[in-house]
Amino acid sequence: MLKQICFLSLITTLIFGCSSNQKPEPTPPTLPKKVTVLLTPNSSIRAIETKGENGVWWAGSNGNYGYTKDGGKTWTIDSIVMDTIKPQFRALAITDSAVLLMSIASPAYVFRTINSGETWDTVYKETHPKAFYNCLKFYNNQIGIAVGDATDSCMSIIRTEDGGKTWVKSPCTDQLKVAVGEANFAASNTNISIHKNHCWIATGGKKTRVFYSNDYGLNWSNYRTPMVQGKTMTGIYSVDFYDAKNGVLIGGDWENKELNDSNKAITKDGGKTWQLLANKQPPDYQSCVQFHPSNKSTLISSGSIGMYLSTNSGTSWDTLTTNGFYTTRFNQSGNKIWVAGKNVVGAISLD
Repeated sequence: MLKQICFLSLITTLIFGCSSNQKPEPTPPTLPKKVTVLLTPNSSIRAIETKGENGVWWAGSNGNYGYTKDGGKTWTIDSIVMDTIKPQFRALAITDSAVLLMSIASPAYVFRTINSGETWDTVYKETHPKAFYNCLKFYNNQIGIAVGDATDSCMSIIRTEDGGKTWVKSPCTDQLKVAVGEANFAASNTNISIHKNHCWIATGGKKTRVFYSNDYGLNWSNYRTPMVQGKTMTGIYSVDFYDAKNGVLIGGDWENKELNDSNKAITKDGGKTWQLLANKQPPDYQSCVQFHPSNKSTLISSGSIGMYLSTNSGTSWDTLTTNGFYTTRFNQSGNKIWVAGKNVVGAISLD
């Protein structure tokens, strides 16, 4: 495995305003004129996660992954190959002591490293012919969860309670049964959202629901949503929760990306009920949505047709850039936005 060090500099700047509230939330950033491409790896990237202020990892196609520890000044790029198999990564997770990468399709793998990729352990393998895992998240440094499409009549869920060293697949129960044609989308590593002991999993396809657990993924209920549904590629592509009550959904129809009917929704009661946002208004199809880490009124969304910003909890949206990105993340303080897509990683500095 050959490692490459890439030297980059962040050049896109946004300006913060001032708030007059006694305990102000950060004023949302103004719109940048463009997003600068910072890295062009030969990989389609749908998974990116940040660590602290300056660390970020990405994982993509052909077994490729990369990371920076200094805010993008230097990068390490590498790959994992299993015999003749090049894993297709669309999910990753970071704890204080480990990084984990998860592949789609069968055989499905989870790899774990505790030394920044110098060595990797294969901590999970599933050979079911229908195996297809979509998203990987951790509640804390010990308990993690991953979700995949149904292998029988139930959504596939695997859990760890030892920091990702071992994984156990949840049994198929009535709580996890899905409708025919209901699935998850491996679009941005965001069809799971976690807050403390709470977990929400979004589905799409013929039926769009949110599955909810308040006990670290041991027991589940589910709620219907008004999001577009009924076709193979319609539904929820991303879910994010700011806290235990306030959450947002985004998606659409991958086969009709100009559709903006019933593709955005918000909840204020933990996912029990959902209200459509900016219906029949942009943004159209989007694959990722994220709350600003310290301002629940500010939302960033991204997709293959552009990136959008809302400063009023999704009531209206402005075009941030017409460049397409599959996924996006804020850093810990929210003063930088990382983006990734087809053969591209970028960042927007908010200082």
